Amino acid sequence: MKKTKWLLFAALFSLLLVLAACNDSEEGGTTTEEPADTTTEETEGTETATETSDKLFEVAVTNDGEAIEGGTLQVAMVKDEPFQGIFNWELYEDAYDSELMAWVSNSLFDVDGNFMITDEGIASLEVDQENNKATVKLREGVKWSDGEPLTVEDVILPYHIIGHKDYTGVRYDSQFQNIIGAEEYHAGTADTISGLKQIDDLTLEISFKQLSPSIFYGGDGLWTYAAPAHQIADIPVGELVEADAVRKNPVTLGPFKIDKIVPGESVSYVKNENYWEGEPKLDGVVVKVVPSSSISVAIGSGDYDIVQSFNATKMAEIKDFDNITVLGRPELYYSYVGFKVGKFDTEAGKVVTDMENSKMGNQQLRQAMGYALDIEQVSEVFYENLRERANSLIPPVFESFYDGELEGYTYDPEKAIALLEEAGYKDVDGDGLREDPNGEKLEIKLAAMASDATQEEIISFYLQNWADVGLNVTLSTGRLIEFNAFYDMVEADDPEIDIFMGAWGTGTNPSPSGLYGEVDAFNFSRYTSEELQSAVTAIDSPEAFDTEFRANQFKIFQQHIEEVATTIPMQFRYEIFPVNKRVKNYSVDYAEPTELHEIELVAEEPVAN
Repeated sequence: MKKTKWLLFAALFSLLLVLAACNDSEEGGTTTEEPADTTTEETEGTETATETSDKLFEVAVTNDGEAIEGGTLQVAMVKDEPFQGIFNWELYEDAYDSELMAWVSNSLFDVDGNFMITDEGIASLEVDQENNKATVKLREGVKWSDGEPLTVEDVILPYHIIGHKDYTGVRYDSQFQNIIGAEEYHAGTADTISGLKQIDDLTLEISFKQLSPSIFYGGDGLWTYAAPAHQIADIPVGELVEADAVRKNPVTLGPFKIDKIVPGESVSYVKNENYWEGEPKLDGVVVKVVPSSSISVAIGSGDYDIVQSFNATKMAEIKDFDNITVLGRPELYYSYVGFKVGKFDTEAGKVVTDMENSKMGNQQLRQAMGYALDIEQVSEVFYENLRERANSLIPPVFESFYDGELEGYTYDPEKAIALLEEAGYKDVDGDGLREDPNGEKLEIKLAAMASDATQEEIISFYLQNWADVGLNVTLSTGRLIEFNAFYDMVEADDPEIDIFMGAWGTGTNPSPSGLYGEVDAFNFSRYTSEELQSAVTAIDSPEAFDTEFRANQFKIFQQHIEEVATTIPMQFRYEIFPVNKRVKNYSVDYAEPTELHEIELVAEEPVAN
């Protein structure tokens, strides 16, 4: 069985903004959680399930019954505001659009259970480490959803979109600049990217400045998606994000194709008869946005077959439902609190750190704010311990690179107070709130995303944590911020934001390049230093083919970020999928996931509780 990553397939090789799902608390999410169940059993003879190795969750389910012919899969996307609807891999910015595109994915490569590229996808990858080259070879006979053949021009086009001087997205980063000629093309001194060489109609050779092990995970600047040149090549890059070919009728490669879009609300798909792996068994799929306040009732009523972005705070409402099986796995994810310590110079295209003139420039202040947060209690009370305090910016699923010895910022208000006192943040006027070292009033503005009532409770709890150590932390704009507006403000370094709570889905490549490098627009804290840049660069260097060297550089990166505390990890979590008993077979196992075109149903409608 080929190991595509079903709905997370959309996230493979990409650094995703897990831009806070509005059903989440301090961060965003595209996943779900359930209470721990340490047993696996057959339920009333109707289903069997497979556990994860840690016995917290089932990762696969098989429901009894003969599969019907066709049928339409009903999918709920839990979200409290409209989706953006940017259906283009080069331009999308959040995990919701990624999930919507997963059904029509333009991904070129397949991966194995360790997230390494295989030769079983639309394209194969051959790496010439000695000469810093990679060759992408397309399968013959692959067609777009409109019947047009896939060619190497469709593989080259995304590079010229991302590298273009008028590109409006965020993926022209340090990894992309590793392609020879990318910087010259972006500067307008070259008409093409010189490192891209078409060998024939199906083969592309790419020359890089250097290669590292990241190339085998879709890193080093390798782009892992195709774009339909026959549809969008003539659209000016600066206008592409608003074009109908992106917003309304994109041509795609996946098992389904878009049939109808209700902007911000739903997407209807029909099967792609031209799908290279064979005609899907379903007739179609409908994905609808469902508010977090009503999702549990909808699940119990049998409105949906699969639920995306379901949150642990709602688990108590569905845990006794007998019409679903809840599957789960550790997520490639961490949430964090970020401290603004600089700006992004858009003209120079790089981070400019300014500790001296930044309100959050004091290291002990940042550290104290980390120790003041009682994330452990939030994980227990609101998430039934299905989240845990994170100690690192590398999720534990990446065992070779995760530093389990890091202490992290565990809850320690006394230590927070001691750090603040030592740094000169004292209560000068006796009002219970600390002034800055110059004796001036100190107000720290926090940007956090709007969601349900639980989100408000959690953020209020964190604000009280900081008040308990004498820090006056208030909400930017005076309230929680709508999802899309939140990231617009964070990316623009809005002066209303001193600190912010966000999250990242790492994708399958744990490298910090693209998120913490000097030229990375996603480096939202705006912190860079010689030591940090050295580690980020070394992780994806030729020397990193030595696994011990690479693991050590990951360790240096994690230790440095922990020390400077410009980004403090908050939580790791499990990704949960409520699945209705109408679905015949379903697996979210990273090693053996269900192929989207193989999904079948055993009834005409989802089963009600």
